[in-house]
Amino acid sequence: MVVRMRANRSKTGMRRSHAALSSSNLSKCECGAMRLSHRACPECGKYNGQIIIDVVARAKRQARREKRRNKELKESGQITESKEKEEVKT
Repeated sequence: MVVRMRANRSKTGMRRSHAALSSSNLSKCECGAMRLSHRACPECGKYNGQIIIDVVARAKRQARREKRRNKELKESGQITESKEKEEVKT
């Protein structure tokens, strides 16, 4: 059977013309890194000339968390020295 009110290719294409993906709007930060518009720079933590995110403190906190996680995994026996060395290499 043929659908009575079938939408032809032209109408289908017109309907889908607005569904295309657009590229992200990147802008250059003061530090030279590319960042998304209207968002703080992930490299230096600045937005509109002001420091919004303390990148150094975030890196320290991440290192502490990783160290604590590795220590807990070693104590529980889930990770061994050889596994740890392989993870560091990758």
